[in-house]
Parts: sequence; C-alpha cells; structure tokens
Amino acid sequence: MFRPLSLAIGLRYIRAKRRNRFISFISAASMLGIVIGVMALITVISVMNGFEQELRNRILGMVAHASISGVSASLDDWQHVVDVAHADKRVLGAAPYAEREAMLQGGQTQGALLRGILPEHEGEVSQLADKMLAGSLDELQAGAYNIILGKELALWLGVDIGDSVTAFVPEFRTTPIGVLPQLKRFHVVGIFEAGVQDYDLGLAIIHLRDAQKLMRLGDGVTGVRLRLHDMMRAYEVARDLADRLPALYRVRDWSRDHANFFRAIKLEKTMMFLVVSLIIAVAAFNLVSSLVMLVTDKQADIAILRTLGMRPNTVMQVFVIQGALIGLVGILGGVLAGVLLTMNLDSVVAAIESTFQIDLMPKDVYYITGVPTALRADDVTLIAVVAFAMCLLATVYPAWRAARTDPAAALRYE
Repeated sequence: MFRPLSLAIGLRYIRAKRRNRFISFISAASMLGIVIGVMALITVISVMNGFEQELRNRILGMVAHASISGVSASLDDWQHVVDVAHADKRVLGAAPYAEREAMLQGGQTQGALLRGILPEHEGEVSQLADKMLAGSLDELQAGAYNIILGKELALWLGVDIGDSVTAFVPEFRTTPIGVLPQLKRFHVVGIFEAGVQDYDLGLAIIHLRDAQKLMRLGDGVTGVRLRLHDMMRAYEVARDLADRLPALYRVRDWSRDHANFFRAIKLEKTMMFLVVSLIIAVAAFNLVSSLVMLVTDKQADIAILRTLGMRPNTVMQVFVIQGALIGLVGILGGVLAGVLLTMNLDSVVAAIESTFQIDLMPKDVYYITGVPTALRADDVTLIAVVAFAMCLLATVYPAWRAARTDPAAALRYE
C-alpha cells in the first residue's frame, strides 16, 4: 500500500526497538504525562461544569428566568402584562410579585427580601413548592398574614413553625406621635431550603395581598415574573414582550441578576483550564527532550537519507509525524481515562472516603453533597485540540534540528 515516505519512516521509527533505552523511557514518560494531563483537565473541567450546573439549577429554582417591572413606580396593569405573556408561545408561565427589603424580628433581628406571591401561580415561575421542608404554599392566605422563611433565616431569627416574626419595611406613615415605619406581625407557617445561601438566609415569602397592604402598593405589584421554554433567550423574550405593552417597563433576566456570580465561575473555570494545561505543557517539554535525543541517535540514518536525496522538509516531516503520533496516542488515552474517571467519580470519591475515613464534602458545611459532574463534548474536544497543538509545537525544534543535519559531518566517524 502506498504511503508518503515521511509517514512510512516515522511509523518505522516508532515500531523499531531503540538501541538507547533511555530515549524510549523518556518517550513513554512524555506519553504518560500527556495521558495524565488530558485526564486531569477533563475531570477538573467536568467537575466545575457540574458545580456550575447544580448552582444554576438551584438558583433558577427560586427565581424566574426574567421579570418585567415598572420604571419608577408599581406596576398597576400587571394583569394585562400576564395576559400578554401567556399569549406568547415562548413563555411557560407568568406570575405577579411584590417585594421590598425588610427587617425581620423574632428572637433575633435580620434583614431579608420580603416577597409577596400568589401561591396558586407560583409554580408557573419557580420550584418553591418543591423546596419546602415544613408547611406548604397553600397556607399563605390573603389577610391571614402568614409567612414562609428560608431555613437559615429561621435559624438566625430563632423561630419555628407556629412562632411569630415582625416585619418592618421602609414605608413610613404619619401618626400623632410622629413618623413611624410600616410594620406587621406574621405567623410562621412554613420553612424552605433552596440550597443557596442568598435565599435560605435572605428571603421570606408572604401572600401578594398582604404584601400590597404592607408595602402600600394598592392594587399594584412590583412586577411580573416569567418562566420560558429557552432560558438562554430570557432577556430577548422579555424585551420583546415589553415592547408590545403601552408604557415603559424595566426588563431583567436571570443572567443579569446573577451576572457577577456566573462571571466569577467562568473566570475560575478559565484559570483552572490554564493551570491544569501546564501538566500537558510539561509532558510536551518531555516530548521535545525525547525527540532531540532521538535525532542525535539517528544522525547516521538522517545523513544516509539526505545523501540518497531526501529533502530537508521531508526529514522534518519524519520527526513531526513521530512526535504527533506519540502525542495522539497519549491524547486518546487521556480522553478515554478522563471520560471513565468523570463518569465514575462518585464511586472513586466514596472509595477514598471509606479508605481514609474522611468526609470530603460534609453536609453540615457544604450545600452540595457529593461531586456533581457534567461531561460536555465541546470541552473534551477543546482539550484534545489544545493538547494536540502543544504536541505539534513540541516537534518543531527537534524536526528543524534534524533537517539541518550535515551528512558529511554525521558520517565522518561512522
């Protein structure tokens, strides 16, 4: 079968037993380094993807994909906004809400976001009902002044089901004894756990009618929350809906509300990619060493090939092909090992915990137990391409040095 000369010689050099076993050892070490580097990079990126996905799901379980609110005042025509949203096929659900920063007082005092909802429509825009540890959303009745607290918030306030908390909001009323803030006593009827501290410690839920009275909104609301079929188009869809409405509205989406958080995760993921890529870079440096020694060992062969008419470019191709094949085998091995390790990481972590009697992620410290992973084909492809590019770059100097071999000088002492 016909094969290019450089490819045939490169394959022959790989299969042939070398006289210098140290060169073979360095080549094997560089290949093993590439395997370890690619495996580690795939595993680390998959774990970071898993954490990002887990946190995103928990956050989006408590917040809507987008919201439409009034520019400077309450949203009085919220029912029309809900109707327009429901008429759009891109929208899964829409529900009004009213929220304000408040100070809650029980056994202790703690600031929180006080949010008024309609319990019968909350399921359209969030998973709050599924996060309940005690009580249910149905216990929020208009005029009953009941409240549902996050788990950490309830612990901080020192209250439980059946206790009372007093809510102070920055709405002031004039009385014979002066200006006083709006306050109301609520009965704790439920506790939820979202798994995200911002909500478990900073969110309290009441009925929308009670919120309107406490916040002096009349029949208005703060805005309308939306849940969409495609959350990645949240701002686009919300902006389109707002443009159909007669007045000016403010539009926000989940990515803007948590922009700093997801930006920090993306930066951390990028930095981890660069840091762990150094393992592959070290393996590629070993590949340079092995190829340089191989070129030195094959000086006579190169000289004979040059004497027979092989051009310098073809000589370069021989060693580029050899280095690329070594790197390719290492990359394929690393990809396979990385995918297998990622898919079985929970079992590996459990084995480590059992062997050394340690708890790597204790439940009383971390909101997320276990090691979530998300293996993505595009990440694996990017890692393989970057590793292969490093391997190709590592072959440039040894191949260039081989191409500059002087046949007369190389054969002088042969």
